[in-house]
Amino acid sequence: MLLENVPKGIFLMPIDEDPLAEQSQGVRFYDPCIVVVFGATGDLTARKIMPALYNLTRQAQLPSQFACVGFARRPKTHDQFREEMKQAVGSYSRVKPIEASIWDHFSNQIFYHQSEFHEDEGYQKLKTFLAELDAKLGTKGNRIFYLSTQPSFFPLICQKLKNAGLLYDIESEKNRWSRVIIEKPFGHDLESAKALQKELLHFLDERQIYRIDHYLGKETVQNLLVFRFANTIFESLWNKEHIDHVQITVAEDIGIGTRGKFWEEAGIVRDILQNHMMQLLTLVAMEPPKNMEADSVRDEKVRVLKAIQTIDTDNAVRGQYGPGYIEGEDVIGYREEQNVSPTSSVETYAAMKLLINNKRWKGVPFYLRCGKRLPKRATEIAVTFKEPACTLFPGGSNVLAIRIQPDEGTALKINTKVPGPGTPIQPVRMDFRYGSYFGMSPPEAYERLICDCIVGDSTLFAREDEVFASWKLLTPLLHLWQKTPAEDFPNYASGSWGPHSADQLIEADGRKWRLL
Repeated sequence: MLLENVPKGIFLMPIDEDPLAEQSQGVRFYDPCIVVVFGATGDLTARKIMPALYNLTRQAQLPSQFACVGFARRPKTHDQFREEMKQAVGSYSRVKPIEASIWDHFSNQIFYHQSEFHEDEGYQKLKTFLAELDAKLGTKGNRIFYLSTQPSFFPLICQKLKNAGLLYDIESEKNRWSRVIIEKPFGHDLESAKALQKELLHFLDERQIYRIDHYLGKETVQNLLVFRFANTIFESLWNKEHIDHVQITVAEDIGIGTRGKFWEEAGIVRDILQNHMMQLLTLVAMEPPKNMEADSVRDEKVRVLKAIQTIDTDNAVRGQYGPGYIEGEDVIGYREEQNVSPTSSVETYAAMKLLINNKRWKGVPFYLRCGKRLPKRATEIAVTFKEPACTLFPGGSNVLAIRIQPDEGTALKINTKVPGPGTPIQPVRMDFRYGSYFGMSPPEAYERLICDCIVGDSTLFAREDEVFASWKLLTPLLHLWQKTPAEDFPNYASGSWGPHSADQLIEADGRKWRLL
């Protein structure tokens, strides 16, 4: 434990009453398997998936009998694909430089298969190739198919896999398994999400579908349940009697880059709020599950979503960034970005007030905001506690801030007396940071999520009713916004904290957005 790196004024000492019992809880057993990545020449594979697999190899977190097969349309050899992936890992891995001995071992487990997504012959050849790898590497027929493609290809690929005998029947197959990881977005509204699910269920059982949301793989997000339910001091205060309001912020300083076509169809509510932010909200607001099994946790998350009141249009605002300044440099507005309409009404900012109609949270507002081209990159959950009815020192609410990224950690603002005569009060922070305390940066979210899929743990993956409940809440607002294009876009400058209407939304309740 690198205590010399802990910020001054903070005393955090680990307490292990039974170290052996603690260690045994972390033991996981990984079945041999092959991960097949569809869309293997794409950006996600290079930036996230392959660096995650490399780092899992470094940490001996993958099964010893393992292989990764890239599936894509471009012709190339195994060696060409390995060299491209080496460059990708060298650029995007959280641990640099690449360790030669580890890479040599890992690269021998990487293969490439070329085929169009619609070609039956390509899937039959894939089946033959995977069987050869089973015989050579002892992977025992277990498969993960990672669909890192456009969502329009999801049903087609699953159909072809099923027809080729690569997706197994979950009831009849007892000695081997097959699972499918699907990237967001899962549909673009409630109707399309239901239609996609209906198509997939022709080829898969719901228990084989792993809808990945990388936010759930972040250490600080995983720690939310531990923080709440393993610390009685906070769980006893985690209700309407003691909490004034909750703010959840996902801010990005970057624009849309080269993703203009995607953004013109999506917007920030579909890209960030419907999935990432709703996941954060449910983990903050959920009731204690009866146990830590996947369905118990996800049942409670769904109950939160179903308890959220219908969004009043007066409690939701949208924005679109115009030209401005980021870190002292001129940047263009959304409508000037590549592949964006010069009259676009797509939102790049959204803020809303949500109310959860249940016993724990009735009357406590949850304020959500997310945006592109804001002053800084930050994701934070801030819980503001109520002042007591009778207080000797008014105006000093305590705030608990959970930083998801960057500088992952937790900070509690408390009030203290300034040394000297009189009783001046000054807020100070008790600040815990993962990097400082544990002496290492947290692993990437994809590392945890890929491991969970290998062991068949779906806790950190969204279930169908969870997806539907989120879409049901937001679809009416999205349809309304689509029918009534914003007349004031762009309505906030790049480098600002969003449109003035977002400030009015929270100030109408006598509150303000936190400064990040």
